[in-house]
Amino acid sequence: MRDKKVTDFLSTRDAARSLGYSIQHTRLLARHGKLQAHKFGRDWLVLRESVARYKATCLWPASPQHPRPATGVVNVASVPQRSPFRYPGGKTWLVPCVRQWLRARAKAKSELVEPFAGGGIVGLTAVFEGFVERATLVEIDEDVASVWATMLSDDAEELADRIVGFQMSLQNVRAVLAGPAQSQLDRAFATLLRNRVNRGGILAPGAGLVKSGENGKGLRSRWYPETLRRRILWINRMKDRIGFLCGDGVQVMRQNADRKDALFFVDPPYTVAGRRLYTHSDVDHGELFALARRLRGDFLITYDDSAEIRGLAYRNRMAVREILMKSTHHAKKVELLIGRDLDWHAM
Repeated sequence: MRDKKVTDFLSTRDAARSLGYSIQHTRLLARHGKLQAHKFGRDWLVLRESVARYKATCLWPASPQHPRPATGVVNVASVPQRSPFRYPGGKTWLVPCVRQWLRARAKAKSELVEPFAGGGIVGLTAVFEGFVERATLVEIDEDVASVWATMLSDDAEELADRIVGFQMSLQNVRAVLAGPAQSQLDRAFATLLRNRVNRGGILAPGAGLVKSGENGKGLRSRWYPETLRRRILWINRMKDRIGFLCGDGVQVMRQNADRKDALFFVDPPYTVAGRRLYTHSDVDHGELFALARRLRGDFLITYDDSAEIRGLAYRNRMAVREILMKSTHHAKKVELLIGRDLDWHAM
């Protein structure tokens, strides 16, 4: 490397940020010869072209010969369940990672904005565990919005009582789901019922009901009335610290882009399976990344793993890292964490 100049190198920190890894892991790659590094004085610097080459061969995209490192698997059963929703793409399994992020980034008067709230587990965790002063949840789906609006209103106890008093049967389920909603409370109850008895908790049109269910319990498999009641009432007790908006989450991000005290947890619909899982799945992913880059507050984005999303993150100079989860059915799944930097995240 005698013919190289200092300008041909990156600091270890900058190389780590570019790769989406911790500084420690980047140093490990250099020690194992995956990255070319050279000592200038007291500092180790990483050759720029070796960083670019590593991205091209190992990250964009991965190959069987160059697997990407991933964090340890999190079992969703090990994390507190605070949302009444059984949500496809829900982020209960990500809670341990979110806690790391909030510990590193949240300040005394921080507000968490969750523009694609869905089941809202991240916002609930941030408020219930005292990481932020307030959370604002945003959801464009009017059915899901009816549940949040009701839980945060004086009708929360009536919703909880209706759930406990419901007699679960196929006939009663069909009667509720087929009937017109006379009020927001009616709509909220019907939405929660459909969420709990549909396969996978899918609310999008065309989703079918659970058949055999867990241990052959059928429709009762995910219907835990007393548990749902407790969760609804817990959320209602925190209503002074939880705001809810029914609308476009991207627009809310835009309106709050200049706020330094706001943190943004962004979990858009999946790029591949979104249309099957969600009623509202159309998102301009390029616009979303461009907007995230302009946010003054910190952000954490999660996505399904795809070349399109990796490319958008790379072009917007964002850090990317894989994270594994394990469902209660022991199925493993890989998603992406994306942020300005992920130095806070333990490998």
